[in-house]
Amino acid sequence: MYTRRRRAYFLMMGICLVLFVSAWAFVRIWSVPAAIGVCVVALVIPPVAAIVANRRGPEDRWWDEKDGENGEDTVGREEGRGRKREDPDPGRRRC
Repeated sequence: MYTRRRRAYFLMMGICLVLFVSAWAFVRIWSVPAAIGVCVVALVIPPVAAIVANRRGPEDRWWDEKDGENGEDTVGREEGRGRKREDPDPGRRRC
C-alpha cells in the first residue's frame, strides 16, 4: 500500500508542477485570467497530495493501536518503548 500512496503523491505533485510551468509558459499567451485559474488549481493539489500520501490503509498499523490481547502498546517494543511505565512515586497526585 505504501508504494501505491507514494506513486499517487508523486503523480499529483508532477501534475502540479506541469500546471504551474504551463500556466506561465503557454497559457498566459492566450489568457492571463486562465493562467491564474490554472495556478489556483495547481495550488490546491499539494495539500490533497499530502492527505492522499498520509492516508491510512485498511491493513496499515497506526501509531496508537493497542495489542489485541492485553491492551499494551506494541509500537516501539523492539526498542523497549512498548512497556508500561512504572510510576516512581505512586502516592503523588498528578494533575
